[in-house]
Amino acid sequence: MLAPLVAATALALGGGAAPVPAAASLSLDQAAGQRIVASLPGTTVSAALAREIRRGEVAGVILFSRNIASRVQLRRLTGALQAARRGGPAALRELPLLVLLDQEGGLVKRLPGAPRHSPAQLGRIGSAALARSEGLATARNLRGVGVNADLAPVLDVGRPGSSVRALGRSFGASASRVSALGGAFAAGLQAGGVLACAKHFPGLGRGGSNEDDVLNRIAAPASALRAVDEAPFRATARAGIAMTMVSTGVYPALAPGAAMFAPAIATGELRGQVGFAGVAITDDLEVPALPRMTPEAKALAAARAGDDLLLFAQTAAAADRGRAALARAVQAGSLSRAALAAGADRVIALRARLR
Repeated sequence: MLAPLVAATALALGGGAAPVPAAASLSLDQAAGQRIVASLPGTTVSAALAREIRRGEVAGVILFSRNIASRVQLRRLTGALQAARRGGPAALRELPLLVLLDQEGGLVKRLPGAPRHSPAQLGRIGSAALARSEGLATARNLRGVGVNADLAPVLDVGRPGSSVRALGRSFGASASRVSALGGAFAAGLQAGGVLACAKHFPGLGRGGSNEDDVLNRIAAPASALRAVDEAPFRATARAGIAMTMVSTGVYPALAPGAAMFAPAIATGELRGQVGFAGVAITDDLEVPALPRMTPEAKALAAARAGDDLLLFAQTAAAADRGRAALARAVQAGSLSRAALAAGADRVIALRARLR
């Protein structure tokens, strides 16, 4: 029998008394920038990215193996990112930059060290206490090099034949097991001061292909999706998980097209059905699976759907083009300043938790 999910949602950071700025007090480019996660190609901070951070036009940076040569180098890199932020606008200077990494365990693990077990291994063991311990150890591992957000756990209910199951990325084939173990891992992360991210909403556990390569078409009825696939996300939403990643999958029973571009999913299902109140982040907007859309079109589609953070994980230029597109859309009246600010305010509040 699985141990019950233990909610440990308060970060072991935060609590600062300094006021949190509202997006309405920022320039248009800065408010748009709070919706952007950028990337970098190498092991040092480029001059262009440092300038964007100092201008307040980036909320976070995602790191991959290409950015890591050693723990010492990585600590210097994350330190340089935060130093650039501290040289930015007064309103944003005290808000730590989001530094994100995929540290699921098993095949998806950018940094040596914790977690020692893959999600599939934790699923076979079936101990929520061990899953929470692994989450806490992972938080210590990441915080030691200046990473403050983990794009984990995967909450996809992995059926036989699914990609997440084949790759060992799922905690199990039942919603109850995934909820208990994935929720415990997330609780450990956040108790250790690292933001956790549930993915890939509303669930890719029925998809047969890697989500980066193919838009998985999930043909299940809405009732089945809500009863099973969304159940782990509902549990972590109640427990206070910081972020939820909206998937590239297509769910015809809910909406046409990729979930992260669908208001019925990114807003209707995630906010309405599940009750999630945190930050919604897209999966990588630059994966080959997505339609041939410009970075501008992707940014606008995701923002209009209700995603708060727009993840451009491959090229710095795409992230900058996405941010500029949001600002231009507000100026042109095709995206309301209130809609831009609503997502930006959620991201600002999330960054403030890291003080």
